[in-house]
This record gives sequence, structure tokens and C-alpha cells, in this order.
Amino acid sequence: MPELAEGDFYYEDLGGGRYRSTIHAQGAWNAHEQHMAPVSGILAHALATHEPRPEMRIARISYEILGLIHAGEFEVATRTVRPGRTIELIEAELTAQGRVAVRATAWRLITTDSSSVAAVEDAPILTREQCEPWDGSTEWPGGYIRSLEMYQAPHHRSGNGTVWIRTSHPLVRGTPSADWVRLMGLVDTANGIATRVPPGPGSWAFPNVDLQIHMYREPHGEWLGIDNAVSFGSDGIGLTSSVLHDSEGPFGRAEQILTLRRS
Repeated sequence: MPELAEGDFYYEDLGGGRYRSTIHAQGAWNAHEQHMAPVSGILAHALATHEPRPEMRIARISYEILGLIHAGEFEVATRTVRPGRTIELIEAELTAQGRVAVRATAWRLITTDSSSVAAVEDAPILTREQCEPWDGSTEWPGGYIRSLEMYQAPHHRSGNGTVWIRTSHPLVRGTPSADWVRLMGLVDTANGIATRVPPGPGSWAFPNVDLQIHMYREPHGEWLGIDNAVSFGSDGIGLTSSVLHDSEGPFGRAEQILTLRRS
């Protein structure tokens, strides 16, 4: 197992597209891997800084988890898959120990003034002030979970719940990140906030193999609200579905397909 660096940040920029993860990026399933949440953030950071175009914004990111995400040093490479004047597809790949561990593709779309027809069907959730402090590390191990400040709604139950989360740690040491990038680094937490079965020996493991995020509005602020539902099928496959919120209201949705395994 690599020795994980300390520091009040998730990643250290080593230059040339190389990074080193700290203890705060440590995963919950294995101590020697990274949690997908901060990995989502560092890949969103790479996508946001890839040939940026101020007249466009990223509206959808699709993360494919191709295997264990080793902790320690890794490399991120970005490219434009489909260039375009109003629509383009860009990609970022995280390579660790010589193998691509996560691939992220993002649709970047032209922005226009659609305020005259703007409307949202997703319902608001309880505010953070209406929720209660929650220590997620009582259920989940790992440095990432310990790095979070979390609040849980009173109606929270197995398989369905609402939380507000934030982190005080910057994503990359000495490098500012846009609000939406930092929030993307929290979304994958959704698969662990309303567990249908408790994780651990003698129960079930339910890791996600992907993360799909759609944003109909660019989010702002440091708090992410997750309204969450978890479904398990009868053939070893499940789904975690979430409506995503910031302090202004709902801004998008996330889906995570799960593989269910006896632990």
C-alpha cells in the first residue's frame, strides 16, 4: 500500500498532468484506493481547464470506472473528442500504475439566454438548517468520508434520504477550483448516504461502476444537497438515483449503476 501524503487538500499537483492523492482522497472499500468522489472532482478540474471556452459550459459528465483507483501518484490526460462551434465532447483519463482507471467524457454546450422559458420540476429539499449533523464515518471508513461535514434530514431511512455535505479542503493544493468543480468532487458520496443494507463483512458490497451527472443549471456555493433513492434488483444489479441541489435549489441529477456482491 502506498504511503498517503498528509495535507489539508485532496491532491498535490506534481506538474505535467501528474498528481498525488492525500489521505483525504482515501476510499471506503479499500484503504489502498481512492474514493471516486474526489477522483470525480480532479477529472472535472481537468475538463474545466481543457481549452476553456467562456461562452460554453459543461452540462453532462459521464464517468466510467474501469477498475481499482490506486492511491498515490497518477496522471490525467485530456483531449477533445468532437470539436464544434456550439456543441463539443471532451474527455479526461486517469491513469494509475500504468492502467487507465477512470475515463470521463463531458458534453460542453453553448450558453444562451433562456430565462423566459426557464422552469424546474425537481422539488426543493429541506434546508441544511432543518437537518441534523451526521457523522458518516460511523458507517463508512476511509479518509474521504472523514474529510466531510454532513447533515442528514429527519426523514432519512434505509434506501432513501437527504443530506447536505461540504468539505473545507481544497481539491488541488494552491490551485483554486470553480464552485461546480468542487461540488462534482462530492457527488459520488450519494451511493453511501442512504444504504439499503449496512456495508461490511457478512452483508453486501454495492460499489458503483459508473457515475452520470446531468446539470441543467451551473451550481454555486460550497454545499451540495443530495436527495437520494437506492434500488436493488433481484439479479445482482442496483441503482442509486439522486437529485442534486445547491443553496439556490435543484440543479441536476446523478445516477450510479451498482454491482451487488456478498461480502
